[in-house]
Amino acid sequence: MKKSKRYITNIEKIEKNKLYGIEEAIKLVKETSNAKFDSTVEVAMNLNLDVKKADQQLRGAVVLPNGTGKNKKILVLAKGDQAKVAKESGADFVGDIDMITKIEKENWFDFDVIIATPEMMPSLGKIGKLLGPKGLMPNPKTGTVTTDVAKAVEETKKGKVNYRTDSFGNIHVGIGKASFTEEALRENLKAFVSVILKAKPSTVKGAYVKNITLTSTMGPGIKLDINSFDK
Repeated sequence: MKKSKRYITNIEKIEKNKLYGIEEAIKLVKETSNAKFDSTVEVAMNLNLDVKKADQQLRGAVVLPNGTGKNKKILVLAKGDQAKVAKESGADFVGDIDMITKIEKENWFDFDVIIATPEMMPSLGKIGKLLGPKGLMPNPKTGTVTTDVAKAVEETKKGKVNYRTDSFGNIHVGIGKASFTEEALRENLKAFVSVILKAKPSTVKGAYVKNITLTSTMGPGIKLDINSFDK
């Protein structure tokens, strides 16, 4: 695939083998982002994990202090008072079996996140094969299976991101937009990395973080110095 002139110009701004401090990396990721649209700024961490071991599979959620720059559409599956609370909290769609049937029969996916009460989970199981591959299946570890629907909706609206290691020990999330201020991106980046560092399994041997890279959509990768983060 032929690289654009802009991409080539941008990649020349980055020293290939240099590990950048947070401040310099944030400046560079904004400089090298695509000028035609508001790029998503992403962080990728490659961790020294044996994901075949259950205790080394990381999964959870982080509320980014400055949000993600994306308004997520929320579907809440709940009944009675919980459904009422969900509507009052600003959920985009609220229902129970009717919504599950809509997903199953109509292949309806006009939402980004599902929050469900525990009582809805047995009914949700029958469409697990539809939700799982899309990363939409609610899970207690990410706070999307909960009795506190109001809190879950509020955190998602504020900018909660879910993370999960892949089969190679990588974690990859969006931490904002290129239009964010340097300070906002820095705060989001630090908040995310801090959570991952604290989640280090006790059974990990040797260095926990192999590398960490910051990039924007279609932009070059910028390698970060892990020592520039508070341990």
